[in-house]
Amino acid sequence: MVISEIRQLGGAVSVVSELGKGSRFTMRLPLTVAVSDALVVRAADRYYAIPLVQIERVVRINPEKLYDYYQSGDATLNFEDVDYRVRYLNEILSGNELNELVVNTNTSLPLIIIKNRSGQNIALQVDQIAGSRIEVVVKPLGQQLSNLPGISAATIMGDGSVMLILDLIALMRNAQLVKNISQSADSKRSRLEFKSTILVVDDSVTVRKVTSRFLERQGFTVAVAKDGIDAIEILQDMIPDMILLDIEMPRMDGFEVATQVRHSKRLQHIPIIMITSRTGEKHRERALEIGVNDYMGKPFQEQELLNKIQHILGQKVSLTYEG
Repeated sequence: MVISEIRQLGGAVSVVSELGKGSRFTMRLPLTVAVSDALVVRAADRYYAIPLVQIERVVRINPEKLYDYYQSGDATLNFEDVDYRVRYLNEILSGNELNELVVNTNTSLPLIIIKNRSGQNIALQVDQIAGSRIEVVVKPLGQQLSNLPGISAATIMGDGSVMLILDLIALMRNAQLVKNISQSADSKRSRLEFKSTILVVDDSVTVRKVTSRFLERQGFTVAVAKDGIDAIEILQDMIPDMILLDIEMPRMDGFEVATQVRHSKRLQHIPIIMITSRTGEKHRERALEIGVNDYMGKPFQEQELLNKIQHILGQKVSLTYEG
């Protein structure tokens, strides 16, 4: 009964048992039904909450170095010998770039290093860390605001004001998408410049490697999950543009993953292509009833998969090979 209710909310339950010691039950609930520890930040004259689970650490950086990076148009900023894709929160939300007045009046600016399981190093610059760790009661957004990219929920402060809670991965992805669409229009390239993120879920190491390498050659950003539970955990931190999903996996199979995605208001819009050795009509019908967008057998043809991705995402992509 408890597992059923949690899954209806879009959460997950995992059980780990050890002989002679007992069992450990882990329940994961979506952010919209949780109490969250958060960091309050300022962008211009507005304040926002960022869940601590999305933050790896906060560092300070020379404002002139940041300003030079933004002006250069470089893809990444090297900081502590690591290349980060950095965005300015106020520019994402209002279009206002970091100006020289801010640079000249600050000895350092805060940079939030974001936890990201896709393998990319990304960071968000804010104007100020306005509050230390606080506990916020997360309120779901109304229907009018629920589709805003990068805004996951809201909380009511002690004075009655409403503070928006940011989803950093979605926010950064949307910022990159907008930037690259603009670049694509200027350069008139036939191939879209932004990188869609695809989550590959398969318990086979070989399938994950082959599929992810193929997709990366086509310009996609790829995240991988080794089974259904791993996929649900990854989906707590990111919202991919598409999921490629196997059926037969340990701990949680593909049908359960697809069901949870379709029952989650936060995730239900994500297209799903099932790629499985189970090619029987019974399995296909069950997948389509759950709401899977397409169904393919293994081994798949690369061009066929690319065509399906192109059709679903509406992207003009073409097959490329490494020489």
